Amino acid sequence: MENIFKYYEFSVFFKDNSGVFQENEISFSELNKEHFLIFEKNKSEYNLYVSKYSSKKNIGKEQPEILELLVENYNKSIPEHRIILKKYLY
Repeated sequence: MENIFKYYEFSVFFKDNSGVFQENEISFSELNKEHFLIFEKNKSEYNLYVSKYSSKKNIGKEQPEILELLVENYNKSIPEHRIILKKYLY
């Protein structure tokens, strides 16, 4: 997974303090000024979300305006999971 995070320029993981991700660690990649992809790390599993925040500085601090789960338990070996990630980043 580290290669995925580096390749798609996700942030380093940090603790969520917004209550949205149950204080799990999250990492994000900016799609534009208001839309972001977020990986939530829950033990050894990763969930992928698309979200809308008024600013990237609010991620992990405030609730998002929009949050949609794209992939539960992301697995880079599953082609459908990779396709969903690429769809949003390209």
